[in-house]
Amino acid sequence: MEISGVISAIVIGIIIGVLGRLVVPGRQRIGILWTIVVGIVAALAGAAIAEAFGVNDTKGVDWIEWLIQIGLAAIGVAALDRFKSGDRGRSHHRSRSDR
Repeated sequence: MEISGVISAIVIGIIIGVLGRLVVPGRQRIGILWTIVVGIVAALAGAAIAEAFGVNDTKGVDWIEWLIQIGLAAIGVAALDRFKSGDRGRSHHRSRSDR
């Protein structure tokens, strides 16, 4: 992959990650780097799913592919947020028997 392809993947990942994060209600406790990583993974997975269903190359904007990618990013952001908040909750909230 050329440098322009890497830069494109990062830019698309940022856009997809931010859009996915906006779809998830509430405040997410993940940083921007995790948002970008989730966005890049969602963009790549969404493109593969769209290609498998034959909706990746249409005239104009590929809205279905974008919706798939944003949906995957929202799922990824919500899952990562739940995972990270679950770790925090267990480490800070000990019961009386643990003290």
